[in-house]
Parts: sequence; structure tokens; C-alpha cells
Amino acid sequence: MTHTAESQEHLIETEGRDTKEATLRGWRRRCPSCGSGPLMDSYLHVRDTCAVCDEELHHHRADDGPAWAAIVIVGHVMAPLMLTVYTAYRPEAWVMAVGTCTLATVMSLYLLPRLKGAFVGFQWARRMHGFGES
Repeated sequence: MTHTAESQEHLIETEGRDTKEATLRGWRRRCPSCGSGPLMDSYLHVRDTCAVCDEELHHHRADDGPAWAAIVIVGHVMAPLMLTVYTAYRPEAWVMAVGTCTLATVMSLYLLPRLKGAFVGFQWARRMHGFGES
């Protein structure tokens, strides 16, 4: 099997950084490099550097990606759930509204920091946005 120059360059760029492991560490809100230090300072603020291994984390560009992913996941869970609940139980409109809004809010608040961590971990593993610079 031969590799083109572009694929060889890609292999060199990501060498030593397991994308799946770094993304899972980010999902757990841990440093993608060491897996021990906390990734976040607060609910959604990523630390500038890891408190354990001193890895620079300020390079991330998570921006709107985690919010978009949370909307997609919550929407794909809530739509069939709402249809099923309405079809099976025919709840009052206010019960349906309160229940679905509460569940969607809780799901979004749970997913958002974890998805942001996963995005940061993926970017770190792929050496994107300055993570690969010395």
C-alpha cells in the first residue's frame, strides 16, 4: 500500500495523538493531553493551560460547533419522543409544553460542556488552530 505525499503529511501531523482518546477525554471534561487535569475553569470556559501537565489549551476554536451539535442531538431525541408521548397518552397542552421544554433544557445543559470538551479534544489531537506548534 502506497501513501501519497498528502496522506504521509497527515500521518506525521497527527502522530502521537490518538483522536478517539483525546475526544473522549474532552467529553469527560479532562485535558486531552494528560487526561488528569480539568479542561474547564467554569461551565463553558476552557482553561488557558492544563493545571497538571501545562499543555496550552487556549488555541481551541470550539465557537458554535458544540451548540450546533447539542441542538442536533436534542432535536433528534425530542422529536420522536414528543410524537410518541402525544400519540400514546394525549397529555394536556401545558403538561406537554412544560415536560418537553424541561427535558430539552436539561439535555442541552448536560450536553453543552461535554460537547465543547470533545471539540477541544478533537482539535488538540488533530493539531488544529495552533495546537501543533512548538
